[in-house]
Amino acid sequence: MPVATTYMVAGRHPDFLLGLTARMAQIGQRARPNLELLSQARPDQIVAMRRYTAGNAEQLRLIAPLLAFNMELLSESYTEIAELSRILGDSARGQALNAAFRAAVEDAARRVPAGARPRFQIMWAGPAPFSFHTENTAASIVAALGGNNIAGPMTQAGRFGLQLSLEAMLERDPQVIFVYDSGPDRPHEANPIWRRLSAVRSGRVHYVGDHWVETNGPIARMVVLQEAAHFLHPASFPAIDVRAEAARLIPAGVQG
Repeated sequence: MPVATTYMVAGRHPDFLLGLTARMAQIGQRARPNLELLSQARPDQIVAMRRYTAGNAEQLRLIAPLLAFNMELLSESYTEIAELSRILGDSARGQALNAAFRAAVEDAARRVPAGARPRFQIMWAGPAPFSFHTENTAASIVAALGGNNIAGPMTQAGRFGLQLSLEAMLERDPQVIFVYDSGPDRPHEANPIWRRLSAVRSGRVHYVGDHWVETNGPIARMVVLQEAAHFLHPASFPAIDVRAEAARLIPAGVQG
């Protein structure tokens, strides 16, 4: 059990982790970890997002050994889980988790209705929403289920996402939209173009939980796979209860 964690939204303890983060010291928003609070928690190992901690990496290393991951792409998810499992002394567990996820993706892909290629978008809320390229972990999972990402693939050596104006969204017209829900501020909904999008008109806009943002871990990516399959192909895949799926994935000894 981790001794400390950052959070996406203060006071929100994610369902995909069964709210277990409430037992841990809260050391600030994920983009602004509080080093003083982290030091007070006295960790033996720090696991961090590289883009949020590159500037203070040396200070973090004075507290405990630092393992910094990108946590952006599905290809990185496999290597990150393998590396963390090795650091924790159980390489075989990491290999098993990766193999199980690959098998689950392949099984779900086989069950996708023939010829189904719904256009989708994964975005942060905003006046000009930030959308994610297909290599992003969550987008890769949706694409593996037959989704056609309107943000397209990354350019060579490019970022994992881009700003898409509402006008650009209307031109590409996604049929399913996944919005990272970081709070009540939803400025995109005030733009009249928003109401013209196919996904909005058909009621297929899904405000998704923290597991869609922090998708590189073994629990989150498995839950996203099941949830995305239903949202993309509701007639072929059942709806899921996130907490129930998390309870199945998280060992009982940890839950207690």
